[in-house]
Amino acid sequence: MSRLKYIGVRTVQTVFVLWLVLSGLWLMFRLMPGDFTARMVQAGASPDAIAAVEERWGLNDPLYVQYWRYVSNFVMLDVGDSVVYGTDVWEFTKMKIFNTFILVAPAITFAYILGSVIGTIIGSSRGSRLEKWGLVPLIFSGSFPSFFTAIVLIVIFASALNWFPTSGMLSPGIRGEHTTWWTPYFTFNFAHHYVLPFVAVILRYLFMPSLIMRTSVVETKDKDFMEYHRLTGLPVVKRWRHLAKHSSLPVITVYPVSMSRALGGLVLIETVFNWPGIGFALVEGVLARDYPVVQFVFFIVAAFVIIANFLVDIVYGVIDPRVTVGE
Repeated sequence: MSRLKYIGVRTVQTVFVLWLVLSGLWLMFRLMPGDFTARMVQAGASPDAIAAVEERWGLNDPLYVQYWRYVSNFVMLDVGDSVVYGTDVWEFTKMKIFNTFILVAPAITFAYILGSVIGTIIGSSRGSRLEKWGLVPLIFSGSFPSFFTAIVLIVIFASALNWFPTSGMLSPGIRGEHTTWWTPYFTFNFAHHYVLPFVAVILRYLFMPSLIMRTSVVETKDKDFMEYHRLTGLPVVKRWRHLAKHSSLPVITVYPVSMSRALGGLVLIETVFNWPGIGFALVEGVLARDYPVVQFVFFIVAAFVIIANFLVDIVYGVIDPRVTVGE
């Protein structure tokens, strides 16, 4: 199979899986007990008001009609309206997704880069004191839940030392001073609020790439091609570069998974730091039974995992020439 054909097949598979996820989410939310109209009944809404809501959202139509309308609208980038706020779901969630992404993506990426470096150093020092004592803080940092790490950072660096603010993304009134939506993100005030959540995410996810890279380095450094590099007199720096490159595949595989887990599981850190991201919006949507919002957020997280793994499969052959497309 040629590489171009392989990319085409994987693209078709990825689109098919995305369709399965979209259909599965639609079916799952239709089968869940309770709905928005039931909450209206509990709140004392009149039958006419409930009927108007059902007519507006097409809840009286057969399921196959609702499904076709939902998929066709989704393909046209119409993901529905929030039943609680009455606004377009995309308009309601896009800035919250952005706020979460600018926290998670740099933090997870930095954690994986730093973890790969630490894992390479520890794995290259097999059996030394550096390996024995270097594993302890890594395992220690990954053993605590994210909310506990966030609280400890706030207690030490915000309350005791008063170096950073305790919560929020911007101080009150800062956003109103700017005429464009993106300029507040380039201010010192934003950077000041950004430090503690950024460090909390790094400490939570640093141990995984470090331990995976360390194990991979231990296995790779005894390979024949590494011995060949040593016998040919290749400089140490270049040997380390080859060692890190060939040991990085397991870390790259886990990277999109950790990114997606952080995107979907950042609820506690966002709650502790009062960060206006998608995690906190997801909690509010679940409590309010705002199914269009919750359904869209779930799909975004799942789609990120699927697309990220697709890109990893394509990049594999570029990173490691040992990986080829077989028949």
